Amino acid sequence: MTLTVFLAVLFAALLHASWNAIIKTGGNKQTTMMIFTIWQGLIGLGLVVWLPLPSAEVWPWLIASGVIHMFYQLFLAYAYEQGDLSRVYPISRGTAPLIVLGVSALFLSDVVTVTEYLGVAVLGLGIVTMASGALLSGESRKLIPFALGAATATAGYTLTDGIGARIAGAPWVYVGWLLALSAVFFVPAAIWLKGTVILRAPVAEWRRGIIPAAASLAAYGIVVWAMTQAPIALVAALRETSIFFAVLIGWLIFGEKMGATKVTAALLIVAGVALTRL
Repeated sequence: MTLTVFLAVLFAALLHASWNAIIKTGGNKQTTMMIFTIWQGLIGLGLVVWLPLPSAEVWPWLIASGVIHMFYQLFLAYAYEQGDLSRVYPISRGTAPLIVLGVSALFLSDVVTVTEYLGVAVLGLGIVTMASGALLSGESRKLIPFALGAATATAGYTLTDGIGARIAGAPWVYVGWLLALSAVFFVPAAIWLKGTVILRAPVAEWRRGIIPAAASLAAYGIVVWAMTQAPIALVAALRETSIFFAVLIGWLIFGEKMGATKVTAALLIVAGVALTRL
């Protein structure tokens, strides 16, 4: 991996942690997530509106992924209503590869290496440590099931999109339609849960929503490019430094409490994810 690719992937990881931080700063997290999702959907349509529609066999995967993304966004926003960025992000981001690896080993006949088993052990220890830290520190216990729900949904759309994009044969067309469908499913669900009050956001908040949407797409684009320049496993492992960036943002910018337990748990999660992807 060249220095350019290395720095680009680190920047992508920072972008991913940053857009999560912006969601966290919103007054009503579901409103902030809805605005973010709508902007993503518009950008996604802008990418594909002039291109041919995906074939019929791709649409079931797109629809399934759109529904799963809806649950991911709902769970993540609820988690940020209950807990710190530096607590929620590592749990939601770190648990997902653990689930993907387990499902792949059990149902997809993938071979699990000794290194990956070690990664699972380290990752599991880090997640348990991070969750127990929330219980012992007096934080809301609701953040744990919501963060785990977001992680489960992440694992779900990771597996779904991996198959769907391969069938589509054009990853960016697949992603464009997926972003549009995510907005189609998420907005009605958010209104049903929170009421039309979530639509009454200030104009400034609607304008600000394009920032996390653009950051999310840029992060994804950089990682896709990096995977064409360096081994996919190395890029995927390095990308998980976003967990470390989220903890730093929570501590330095949001003033979240940063004890030894939280730092240790975050480092274990980063190390565990890296081991499962090398």
